[in-house]
Amino acid sequence: MKRRAAREMALKALFAYDLGKNEPGTVLELLYEEENADTGTREFCAYLANGAVMNIVRIDQKIAGYAREWALERMSAVDRNIMRIAVFELLFSPEIPKAVIINEAIELAKAYGSEESARFINGIVGNIIKDMQE
Repeated sequence: MKRRAAREMALKALFAYDLGKNEPGTVLELLYEEENADTGTREFCAYLANGAVMNIVRIDQKIAGYAREWALERMSAVDRNIMRIAVFELLFSPEIPKAVIINEAIELAKAYGSEESARFINGIVGNIIKDMQE
């Protein structure tokens, strides 16, 4: 299983859902074939994408609470959806180390976001992690 590949596919599916209201499952099936994803990668990807969509209100509220002066709709769709994946993992996957979650979010931001994305995401997700540990 390749978790980074799963996160990348989940990001693409959430991006399509966010902008085009395409159901993640439909997009994921296309991505699985395109990427020739193995079963474990597919399962983790579906867990992330579907879990983020099913819990989007709670996740968005959490992000909005830490994104001072930044409304969710003003954020880039890439940044918003990277954070949705990271916050979903923080809230629902306690077995994944927090350092791994934030590192993966930063790597996705570097690959798919703008020059400022990694710093922006690190600040918000880092503060969420900090408060969860207190």
